[in-house]
Amino acid sequence: MGSKEDISIPDENVPAVAPKPATFEGRLQLNKFMYNGQQPIRRSPRFAAASESPSPSSAISVTASVQVSSTTTRSSSSASSSSVSKRRTPSSSSPSSPAKKKRTKPSSGYAPPSTYAHLPELPDAVAPNLLVFFIGLNPGIETARSGHAYAHPSNLFWKLLYSSGVTPRPCHFSEDRRMPELYSLGLTNIVARPSRNGAELSKQEMDDGVSILEDKARKWRPESMCVVGKSIWESIWRVRHGAPVGKAFKYGWQDESENMGVIAGEWPGARVFVATSTSGLAASMSLAEKQAVWNQLGSWVKTRRAEREAKEEEEEEEEEEERAQSVDEVASAS
Repeated sequence: MGSKEDISIPDENVPAVAPKPATFEGRLQLNKFMYNGQQPIRRSPRFAAASESPSPSSAISVTASVQVSSTTTRSSSSASSSSVSKRRTPSSSSPSSPAKKKRTKPSSGYAPPSTYAHLPELPDAVAPNLLVFFIGLNPGIETARSGHAYAHPSNLFWKLLYSSGVTPRPCHFSEDRRMPELYSLGLTNIVARPSRNGAELSKQEMDDGVSILEDKARKWRPESMCVVGKSIWESIWRVRHGAPVGKAFKYGWQDESENMGVIAGEWPGARVFVATSTSGLAASMSLAEKQAVWNQLGSWVKTRRAEREAKEEEEEEEEEEERAQSVDEVASAS
C-alpha cells in the first residue's frame, strides 16, 4: 500500500475548468515536412560527405553487391534459357554417353542372279526310292559358301529333323550328301541360285522351278516330298491352279490330288507334306508351333522306316531260303 502523501484530494472550493478542444498547434507540424518540389533537397552533411568520397570498404561492398547481383542475374538467365532449351528438346544426352544411333536394316527386294554370281549353286542330295525328298527355297549365302544345305547357325532344319524323329540321331549339315544313304532322305530346292533371302527372288523364277520339281519327282520317285516353307507351296499351287492358294492353305499332309510327279497309269506320284520354314528369319510361328507341324512328318517317317526295315528283313530271309534251296538241289543232283 502507498503512503498518505501519495493520495491527493481535490479541493471542493476551486471551480472546475472546461477542457480545451483537441489541436495539433504547438506540436508536430506535418506540412513543414512535406516536399513541395520548389525548395532544394536538403541532404545530411554526413551523407553528403560519404557520397562525395566513399570509403574503400564501402566501394568494395558496392562492387561486390553489383557483382553478386550480376552473377545472380546471369545464373537465373542461364537457368531460364536452360529450362526453355530442355522444354524445346524432348531428350538430350550427355557428352559422356552419346545417343545411340538406330540400326537401320537395308531394304530387301529383288536381286538379279548377277548379284551372287560369284557363289556356287548347291547340288542335290538324291537317290531312288527316298522316304522324303525335301524341297527348300534356295541356298542362302552361308549355305552357298559352305557347300552344305541349311548351314546357317540360325536355321532349325537339322534340329527339327532330330527332334521330330525324322532322323534317329542329331545330324550335322556337313552330312547332307550322305542323307540318302543313311536315312533315305533327299535334299533339293525350288530355285537353284543363291540369295540373301527369299525377297531377292522373283515369283517368276519360283514358278519356273515347279516343273523342275515335277521332273525330279518322276525321275527319283520318292514316297513323299516335303515342302519346307509356305512360300514354296504357294508357288506350286499358283502354277497348278492358276490362282493364289488363299484360305485353302494348310500345313501338313495335302490331298492325294496334289501328289507330285504323277505318271498316269504307272505311278501315283509322291505324297506332299507342307512344313514350316526353318529359316531364322521366319518368325511368324513359335518354335512350339513349328515343332508340332514337324512332329506329324516325324511320326509318319518313323512308321514307314520301321515298315521298310521289316520288309527288308523278310526279303533277306526269303533270299536266304532260296539260296539254301538252290544248294540242296545242286547237292541232290550230284
